[in-house]
Amino acid sequence: MSGKLRLGEGETVRTACARAVLRTGVDEESGEVLSAAVLVQRVGWCADLVAGMVAALIGEHWNTADVEVLAAGVDAGGRRLPSNAWMALRRLGWAVTAPEGVRVNDRIVRMAQEQAGRALRSAAWRAEVTAGVLSTWPADPRQRTPAEWDQVRKAIPGGQHLPSNVIKGRTRQVVTFVKANGRLPVDVFELEGVPRIPRMLLLAACDRQQATIERSDTDPARALLRLQLPTRPDPQTYRDWTWVECRITLPSTVPASAVLHLPTLRLTDGTVRADMAYTHAVPKARTTGHSVALGVDWGLNTLLSAGALRLGQDGRITVLGAGGQFRAAGILAKQHRLRRQSERLHAKADQYQRLIGVDERHHLVGKHAVIRDEIRHVSARRQNLNDALAWAAARWTVDQAIAARATAIYLEDLRSMEAKGMGRTLNTRLSQQVRGKISDRMRHLAAEHGIAVVTVPARNTSKHCPQCLTPLQHRKAPDRPTASGWKWAICPHQSCRWQGDRDHGAWRRIAARGLTHQTKTVTDKTTGAMVIRTVVDELEAAAVVTPTMSKTSRRDRSKTGPTRPRTSRPAPRRRRAPSPTRPHGRAGKRPEGHAPTDRRLPRAAHRHQDVNTISTPTTGHRPRGAALGAGFHLHAHATPPRWETIPETPSDSGSLS
Repeated sequence: MSGKLRLGEGETVRTACARAVLRTGVDEESGEVLSAAVLVQRVGWCADLVAGMVAALIGEHWNTADVEVLAAGVDAGGRRLPSNAWMALRRLGWAVTAPEGVRVNDRIVRMAQEQAGRALRSAAWRAEVTAGVLSTWPADPRQRTPAEWDQVRKAIPGGQHLPSNVIKGRTRQVVTFVKANGRLPVDVFELEGVPRIPRMLLLAACDRQQATIERSDTDPARALLRLQLPTRPDPQTYRDWTWVECRITLPSTVPASAVLHLPTLRLTDGTVRADMAYTHAVPKARTTGHSVALGVDWGLNTLLSAGALRLGQDGRITVLGAGGQFRAAGILAKQHRLRRQSERLHAKADQYQRLIGVDERHHLVGKHAVIRDEIRHVSARRQNLNDALAWAAARWTVDQAIAARATAIYLEDLRSMEAKGMGRTLNTRLSQQVRGKISDRMRHLAAEHGIAVVTVPARNTSKHCPQCLTPLQHRKAPDRPTASGWKWAICPHQSCRWQGDRDHGAWRRIAARGLTHQTKTVTDKTTGAMVIRTVVDELEAAAVVTPTMSKTSRRDRSKTGPTRPRTSRPAPRRRRAPSPTRPHGRAGKRPEGHAPTDRRLPRAAHRHQDVNTISTPTTGHRPRGAALGAGFHLHAHATPPRWETIPETPSDSGSLS
């Protein structure tokens, strides 16, 4: 830790993580400057030593009895185990040593015990879920009856609020095991096997004798990491370990007043990446006392729909503004193209593997290796695209909340939603959503401003009218009131007659439900997330939005002249005619022709460029929102927040709206 953190009134501590890269280092003993390749090699030697000890420790205790002992939280004498995993393992007497002939200090052993202890502790929850599924194995694993669902939830600790997709995922995993072995597994340790050990260094388990980190006094964006690294893959004595200085450029998301912690080093793609943990002060989010809240509804083509509601002192709920939308159809279309490409590559790799068999000299071995590399490349592209989409959607949502001065964001809980019964294409699109990532990023960004992110039950949020709770009639479009569909909602109640976009009605219902159920908000002990678990009928009856009277203009708007003709063709994107002749000067004149001459168009825009082009021609299906141009932000369309004053974000993360 570097420095101490002081808290003000109404503040709380928040620990976050940012990624940095170790590019070079300096050996303090010899003064040699270590290149990136040499630094990767030396960190890799240390990581290999740690991974070997972790594998030995996990392999020895990867069983039900030992994991239950660790999860119990007390030792043989009844004393409570420490929260640090390496200290808990030492209290239980689970020791590990380096390979014979290799000399490491006790801090290296600590890192191995910390990594192994975290892996064993994380297996305890999976063991409980798997044991509950196996003890209540249904007659038909594909479809449980209501009685079987009650049994499996009772058999799992905390299973009453466990999403059904978690139980179904474990059930499918057991079914796969049964098909391969002809019997049920004994426990999760037989079902999963020993986990893979990543190459990493958990420096948080060390003290100043192994690693230190200090922030620069002159430049808050820089930090100095010092750690001991081996000079050979099998250090024989302590002289084979030397101190190495690594200067780190901190990301802009790390506040200048944050307290730095020792990072976790990972070897990724030939580089040393550091997960920089830091703690800083943020406004404390409240569970109750909200008067303005933002409701967020999930969608498919329109990924997010959001708007703000106000809860008055008289208990009435009114709408603030018309709401907004975050559409990412173009990005999701690219995501589905990458998914299809990945499926084809996996099918080809499986076919090559069947043809190769056990023959290591088969002529397809080289092609199979190339396909596997391409699969990893496509998987990395899909992950990066999902991460970018999650950050952009979360940033947009938090910006909407800040602009509306909301103190809470209410999300509908769709963890148990399953993609089935809607056709192969739509089922696949629903299953590929990144709702979990968006929710996590949303909580991360909202915590900087003291905004609470609460999940609410999704029952009937799109089915009932937000103003009178009457079941809605869904139609294809507002100008087609008799055509059945799902996009446009109409209230059949004669005294209400509300109508609007289905998603806009849903975010009104979500925000109203959250405001009226504030007292039912609880914090999940496992994840720390705020959640409203159940809907109370008495409170739900008050979750209605009071319509506001529109202000009419007193100005005379009667027609006094002929209607101005309007062209049905939209304005062209490029000029139709050259610019008029003007005297030559130092500033020159406006570029002529179809495309500007002072800049190069994006690659996707350079194709099919014509005088009347307003969108990129594509073959086959072109999703709405895939506009002319290239890049992520040209395919993400969002309603900008209506700022009164743009606030300063503590992390300087900016806005992606």
